[in-house]
Amino acid sequence: MGEGANLFAFSATNKPSRMKALLLITALLFSQATFAKGVYQTPESFLKSSFSGEVPVSKTIWLNKEKKQVITNILQHTPRFIRVKYWQKGEKTVWILNEIGKEKPITVGVIIESSSIKELKVLEFRESRGWEVKHEFFTQQFKGVGISPEKKFNGTVDGISGATLSVRALKKIARISLYLEQQR
Repeated sequence: MGEGANLFAFSATNKPSRMKALLLITALLFSQATFAKGVYQTPESFLKSSFSGEVPVSKTIWLNKEKKQVITNILQHTPRFIRVKYWQKGEKTVWILNEIGKEKPITVGVIIESSSIKELKVLEFRESRGWEVKHEFFTQQFKGVGISPEKKFNGTVDGISGATLSVRALKKIARISLYLEQQR
């Protein structure tokens, strides 16, 4: 037999193991989205870490007509809430807000000091795509960002290819948090 025949015989005997490898690779690719969903940090844990274990009593901002209009402009839809809870100790405030990515809410914690974001963290992600926004390489872009009187960022936050709707959701949450910080 020639060299090609031996190669064919080798391939035929390894077909089951190649099929198993192909199935394993396929399963890993599709399971990535499943592993991305989840609670990365509970709101309670985020609050404790934000305030070194001593969480202050929450405060509330009620949305009047003006605040509701500004938030509607930021969200590009009417907000489903009429009040927003926040926590304050000295000049530091912490906000925990939700916004829809594509179909499901993303829960985000935002720490603000001196009118700019000190930290932004994805606490819970429920979407099947766009989970890359949870990583520090993305969220660190928000550090030091504030908003102008027109409610636009005074810094740059780059997007992530394939995570456009999740990126937009986090940007909206950041802008709302900064706006409400000014209204307290």
